[in-house]
Amino acid sequence: MDRDDVTWHGYWPAAPTPFTADGRLDEDAWRALLRLYAEQRVHGVLVNGSTGEWFSQSPDERRRVVEIAAEEVAGRFPVVAGITAYTPDEAIGLARHAATAGADGVLATPPPYVHPGPDEIVDYYDRISSATALPFMVYNWPRGVAVDISAHPGLAERLAALDNVVAIKDSTGDWLRMLGTVEAVSDRVRVFGSFLHRRGLAVLMEIGGDGNIDGGGMGAPFAVPYYEAVAAGDRQAAREWAGRYGALSSRLINPDYSGVYGTPIAQLKAAMNLLGQPGGHVRPPLLPIEDEATLRAIDAVLTESGLKAAAGARA
Repeated sequence: MDRDDVTWHGYWPAAPTPFTADGRLDEDAWRALLRLYAEQRVHGVLVNGSTGEWFSQSPDERRRVVEIAAEEVAGRFPVVAGITAYTPDEAIGLARHAATAGADGVLATPPPYVHPGPDEIVDYYDRISSATALPFMVYNWPRGVAVDISAHPGLAERLAALDNVVAIKDSTGDWLRMLGTVEAVSDRVRVFGSFLHRRGLAVLMEIGGDGNIDGGGMGAPFAVPYYEAVAAGDRQAAREWAGRYGALSSRLINPDYSGVYGTPIAQLKAAMNLLGQPGGHVRPPLLPIEDEATLRAIDAVLTESGLKAAAGARA
């Protein structure tokens, strides 16, 4: 397989997993969130990624999240299931379930906490990407696993050469390293990275790159038309949408992907609740943002960026 075997592109939410106040998986809210994404005309969705709090779910819950997503989306856009785990066998089990559940692909970081070297990373991905016939997305997430694939010369190319790898999600905090990934492998695999700004527009138009996978997808009212303008070659419209997206994201997320007002997932769910969106509650070890001053500050960002008006949100 290679990049031409999938149509993956554009703006994808990395979906949060809604939990109830007492910590149960909220299946009704999860279905509602997926319907919201369909209404926003996103181009794909990642479930059970970092934003989906895979780390606090049981294996059965992770499987149920994928089952509901495949059923609810019903082919309207790609559903890629996160299978990140500490061992190949655990990741392979999740991948095989995702295939039977109807997911369109799977994604994984290098194993967290382990700090594997380049040869171990290649072997890990070779094992788990070949376990099913599903297209595979490599996820570079140094903030979460303390390993930066893009920091190792030639490693992205080795991973792109694996049979089922069709995409790389490069979430390094170093934009120039991400650009290096685009230059090295975008002729062979799709690259999702940080492109929702004028520098990113120049890269998409002249060098390569395929989309953003964005924590929670709150920026969809700005980011979906941005990518549609890019596809149409309308640079002026794309610049305008990038500016609107930047007015939101720059006030909530730092360049290293940390949150301005709290941990990123807690901040995201607080913002979604303020928008009237079904993000649900966080689950321990995360804690909800409940400080009134902090919530007012987040609400101000949502209002002043124009997102509340664009989303038609409830106050």
